[in-house]
Amino acid sequence: MIGGLLTGIATSPWMRAALRYGAIALAVLLFLLSLQRSGERAGRLAERLETKEKANDVQRQMLEAAARRPRDRNELAQRLRDGRF
Repeated sequence: MIGGLLTGIATSPWMRAALRYGAIALAVLLFLLSLQRSGERAGRLAERLETKEKANDVQRQMLEAAARRPRDRNELAQRLRDGRF
């Protein structure tokens, strides 16, 4: 009896339309949630990239400073006498 009642309700035109619109609404909701998660992931990736760029900049500055340092004591003394250090 109950099975026949559910089958009758599910096959009524208004119920089919309601199920169709419900499925469409669910698909749109899932799509929007997916977009939100993608945006959050993109934001985290942008933060990581910015952090990595800062670290690379610091490393580059350190390498440049190391390349400019005096090679030996005589060069250091010469720089000090010339006032370049």
